[in-house]
Amino acid sequence: MKVQFLDKLRVDFPELKFILGKKFAFRPPKTVVVGPEEANDSLLLMHELGHALCHHRNFGTDAERIKMEREAWEKARELCVAYEVSYDEETVEAELDTYRDWLDKKSRCPDCGLTRFQAPDGTYHCPQCENFL
Repeated sequence: MKVQFLDKLRVDFPELKFILGKKFAFRPPKTVVVGPEEANDSLLLMHELGHALCHHRNFGTDAERIKMEREAWEKARELCVAYEVSYDEETVEAELDTYRDWLDKKSRCPDCGLTRFQAPDGTYHCPQCENFL
């Protein structure tokens, strides 16, 4: 990633702190971690900046986390236009797939394999094993 690009973001978003790290991430409330150079690194940075601009903080349920990821990608789409960064749908969907796969694995009941549901407090419940069926 070009230093000039990062410098421009620092000027455009003085309320945010951009730091170098091992991987791209957003650390609420105001820190955007810039990962190492890689393919689509500017797009990944736009996504993390999207989290900051959407004021993402915490999520209560895993579905809320997926929603926040989608919102950050939608904000990234807008930022990509403004900063002339290529928005690659395949990269975005691959990134979202990592969360979908994680949620699928996490929601499976370890005893019977049925998909569990998550309560508002974040706990998972199996309709079969807990006799909801």
